[in-house]
Amino acid sequence: MKNNQRSKTAELALNGLLIAIVFISTYFIQFQLPFSANGGLVHVGNVALFTIAIVFGPRRGAIAGAFGMGLFDILSGWFVWAPFTFIVRGVMGFIIGMIAQKGKESPQKSVLFSVIAILVSSVWMIAGYYATEVILYGNLLAPLNSVPGNITQITIGLMAAVPLSLSLRKLSLNFDDDSKSTYKTQTEA
Repeated sequence: MKNNQRSKTAELALNGLLIAIVFISTYFIQFQLPFSANGGLVHVGNVALFTIAIVFGPRRGAIAGAFGMGLFDILSGWFVWAPFTFIVRGVMGFIIGMIAQKGKESPQKSVLFSVIAILVSSVWMIAGYYATEVILYGNLLAPLNSVPGNITQITIGLMAAVPLSLSLRKLSLNFDDDSKSTYKTQTEA
């Protein structure tokens, strides 16, 4: 019983830490693109979300993305966006984690599956935020202005997160959702 309680506490602490990493990297490291009034916010939160989903798996990727970026919207005055961000980024983290986990056996597969995961999830993100803007602004054309900013965010996130996650995986730490939070290196196991 104590081990189960300790495991739940460790799980809660890890999820809290991952949420904080996504929130902090979204909140404090950002800039507005000069060519887009809507959707022009570019932040490093994508690097954190992509890396977490690739390294830690779909469940933790979904939790970190949904809560970390949803919290950013709430604390940044974008309250109306928070429910949409919660869904869009949660599903995005889950998609990345699901696809990326399939290539974790080798570095070559890991890179390929991580890139595919980010690209597939990016289609979801762009479509999700387009639909969000249609709902919020009641216009089918205006949301197209946010697509270049979203593509910029995705590109920056992909270029940074894939090598970072590959480096973290080389540590041979057992971080993914299926590991049951053992966190042992392969030499310890």
